[in-house]
Amino acid sequence: LILFSLFISLLLWVDLSNQSVWIVSFVTLAYGVVGFVDDYRKVVQKNPKGLSARQKMFWQIIVAGIASYLFLRYTHVKGDIHVPFFKNFVLQLGWFYVPFAICVIVGASNAVNLTDGLDGLAIGPVITTAGTFMLLAYVAGHSKIAEYLEIPYVAGSGELSVFAAAMAAAGLGFLWFNAHPAQVFMGDVGSLALGGAIGSLAVVTKNEILLCIVGGIFVVEAMSVMIQVASFKTRGKRVFRMAPLHHHFELTGWKETQVVVRFWIITILLVLIGLSSLKLR
Repeated sequence: LILFSLFISLLLWVDLSNQSVWIVSFVTLAYGVVGFVDDYRKVVQKNPKGLSARQKMFWQIIVAGIASYLFLRYTHVKGDIHVPFFKNFVLQLGWFYVPFAICVIVGASNAVNLTDGLDGLAIGPVITTAGTFMLLAYVAGHSKIAEYLEIPYVAGSGELSVFAAAMAAAGLGFLWFNAHPAQVFMGDVGSLALGGAIGSLAVVTKNEILLCIVGGIFVVEAMSVMIQVASFKTRGKRVFRMAPLHHHFELTGWKETQVVVRFWIITILLVLIGLSSLKLR
């Protein structure tokens, strides 16, 4: 439902000669294919392992690597990193930006995947994050607004505001049926694709670090898993009752709907903080 609505909207509204649109679409579809293969093996072939973690990571890195190279080679994306809330804090990476962009795209994809554990939990932050990048893509692609706000101008990125808007709108349609008790589920085909799309939008609009604020829930969920695994392997002890973090709160007595709504509230607050960086520089 999400992918169909998203790409029909793209075909109707965006300039298909825009390379950024095609590259972000490529990442979204490719990650969706990886997720589909994993879900197909689990659901249809009754293989509980699906794709191994190494297999998924391998293909995610390959796709992100191709996309990152194409961004630098064929679009107006530059190999630098802009730090939110600072006017002139820019890190020049050149072609070393490619591995950094790979980390952003792959990290965002897996973070959304880890967040998808309760009814409506992942799609809520996806909607708000996509809506935020709709605005960020527009201002980054508008030379006068970008100059006024003192943010990097990326020619052609404004077309991706339609992509982000379509993703947010399709997410609302999905949430109608995914709200507790869920009638449909996102699966890896949805979470990997949506996470990859968000990571790609962050790269195109030069908001890679800002993504850590706007998508803070995804970051915390992913970090909770990393901390849990590292602690158990090094100390033999768990930091959380269960990871990802949303399960920890469930085991402390929060109801599923409480976890979901409170995570949504936190996401909205983080979005407001992230948007404030457009002016607070």
